[in-house]
Amino acid sequence: MTMALAMVAAVLLDAWLGEPRRFHPLVAFGRLANFVESRLYRDRRSSGIASWCAVVLPVVFAAWAFGAWLMHVAPWLWFVYQAVVLYLVIGLRSLSDHAMPVARALEAGDILGARTAVGRMVSRDTVSLDDVQVAAAATESVLENGNDAVFGALFWFAVLGVPGAVLYRLANTLDAMWGYRNARYECFGWAAARFDDVLNFLPARLTALSYGLLGDAARAWRCWRVQAPQWDSPNAGPVMAAGAGALGVCLGGAAPYDGVWEPRPALGEGEPADARSIVRALQLVRRGVMLWLAVMVVLGIVRWGASHA
Repeated sequence: MTMALAMVAAVLLDAWLGEPRRFHPLVAFGRLANFVESRLYRDRRSSGIASWCAVVLPVVFAAWAFGAWLMHVAPWLWFVYQAVVLYLVIGLRSLSDHAMPVARALEAGDILGARTAVGRMVSRDTVSLDDVQVAAAATESVLENGNDAVFGALFWFAVLGVPGAVLYRLANTLDAMWGYRNARYECFGWAAARFDDVLNFLPARLTALSYGLLGDAARAWRCWRVQAPQWDSPNAGPVMAAGAGALGVCLGGAAPYDGVWEPRPALGEGEPADARSIVRALQLVRRGVMLWLAVMVVLGIVRWGASHA
């Protein structure tokens, strides 16, 4: 029950405060990762594994040790610590903070503003995108980051507490920094990409299931089953295919990266993406969070009742 209440408190803190603007621990972690990379980088998988362990494991151990100490000193401080740490590793409000400017610009017919805003969300080139492509890019980002920035952290917090949430978020951050298939990171970033794949395997499928349950379930399942295997990422595929199917919107397709339009499989079925698709994707993620919190609270009540029977 304590864990369920800490999850509720963290989501409320996120809704109230949003992402820290002056100092975010993940920014400091990114600097630490850059420092370790500058010292340990070699074009070998073993170097990437050693670097990943050197950056992640001490932080996870420190998070666990400090929490254990707080629990011994004062359980209420331990509760506060859990809620604050989980708040720092989720980014539900930041999804809206980044996506809504795109939707508002599209609604106003400001394609240049929409391209600029979506450029803060995605890694693809945005200067040549039309309004449908901009809306599709933002919708895809909301659906995928619903898992990466919210559901994945909630899942691992529910399984392993603060250490699990911290482990997941740091692994996800390193995948974004090192998990590229290019000359520099093909070998060095292999471990970062694989650790992220493993930690995201279950959360991604639970996220896809949540999207389906809260939208068009039959279409979400069909898109998941048929389209997800065609996607390069084993975890982004199910999340975005199920999400697009649940919303009844067409996503995916070719996208420009470094000046080259690269083919990508289609995702979803239905209408072309527009400003409403972005808003509906945000609503789908929020409803999913409410569903997860409700399940956790119910399980907490059942377990509390069983322990006091």
